[in-house]
Amino acid sequence: MESSWLESPYRKYTPWALADAARVSLACGNEYRKGASEEDLLRILDMYVRLEDHFLRDTDEDALGRWLLRASGEQMTYQEPVFQDLARAAAMLTQTAGTRPARCLRPGWEEELLGTSLSHYVGIAQLLWASAISCAGRFDPDSFEAPGAERICTEIPATTILSVAEKHFVTDAAAFRQVNERARMTTDPLLRRYEYNPLRGTPLVKGYGPGFLAPVSQLIPAKASPLGIYYTGVARYGGAFAQDLGDLFEAYVGRQLRLLPDATVHPEIVYGRSKALSVDWIVVTEELVLLVEVKSVRPTAHLRLASEQRIDEVRRMLGRAYEQIDNTAALIAGGQKEFARVPTDRPVHGLIVTMEPFHIVNAPVQRPQLPATTVPVTVCSISELENTVTITDAPVGRLLLERAADAQRSTYAGSRRAPTHPHDIPRATTRYGNDGH
Repeated sequence: MESSWLESPYRKYTPWALADAARVSLACGNEYRKGASEEDLLRILDMYVRLEDHFLRDTDEDALGRWLLRASGEQMTYQEPVFQDLARAAAMLTQTAGTRPARCLRPGWEEELLGTSLSHYVGIAQLLWASAISCAGRFDPDSFEAPGAERICTEIPATTILSVAEKHFVTDAAAFRQVNERARMTTDPLLRRYEYNPLRGTPLVKGYGPGFLAPVSQLIPAKASPLGIYYTGVARYGGAFAQDLGDLFEAYVGRQLRLLPDATVHPEIVYGRSKALSVDWIVVTEELVLLVEVKSVRPTAHLRLASEQRIDEVRRMLGRAYEQIDNTAALIAGGQKEFARVPTDRPVHGLIVTMEPFHIVNAPVQRPQLPATTVPVTVCSISELENTVTITDAPVGRLLLERAADAQRSTYAGSRRAPTHPHDIPRATTRYGNDGH
């Protein structure tokens, strides 16, 4: 059952443990293995929980931070809101206009890349996911011959469902082993479970009974999330697809900020003789000025493994954003003429919005690894921003000020604030900047 691991025996059926057990079986098993009983699986998952970690051996001051990086990368990726991710795929990729000419995301890109429309692609992911939940982890193509299947096939032809599934969602043991071997970054047995699991790229496996087997059903809808589509597009088109998606992401963040009631939202400001650029968005509320820098980045393998390169990696991805916020804050405070419309009579805060969560980046174990700033800066994922801008019972500016003033809460993820407030999508009361955006 989906999301039932809390009710599973001894709470051992966690999706991250199941994913690694399946990975080891597919990568290292042979044709002589017998079918595992439920008792066998429970013993395997118990062994997974008992695996040692470097944290038990390391004695340096960074040990806790490295363990938190590994644990958050292992577990928290399975705790993101699935339907919010799927809705964002449509909202960002088909309902948001970029600010630069696209090289890949042009008319017809969906059929060219995905083999069908984006709406059908998301629908197919949901169908495969629902089947895995209700059919003991399986999707059987023969089910299209069953009574009632015509209602599905009227919306999406069976041939389209099967071709898209085979192309994007399905692998076999031989192909799985090849991808797993290419993805290896370390020979350290204690770090193996934190490495890339090929089930993230192809969550269904064929060759194990009728139809397709889903070892971990939670991985299926992730293929139709913006991150899943990002990796699919980059695998085919390379960096051009990433740049197109980054441009759309920046525009999408602007759309979210404009949902804030009684706020004025300005796009990036060009200033000086060198035509330099400010942060991506400047939001003016009665309580504060919010400087928003958008980074279409996600944690890399070095962060998931907490390798020696982890500090360089997080600085490469986020360091420039901190500097850009601090520089823009200084320009506003210094009276730079191009920023005359931004008030100087209220606090200034910074917000870095990422495409995927950096779960502990605000915590004391990681924040010192990034540039120091003269204004408070928080990193949040797009999911956290979507939740924040729809809070209805308090001004977001006031909430940000309260958070920054609390030495403990200011180190939390932004998602720790949102669940305590009611949410809605407010009417479009945002006042736009004079430049027409």
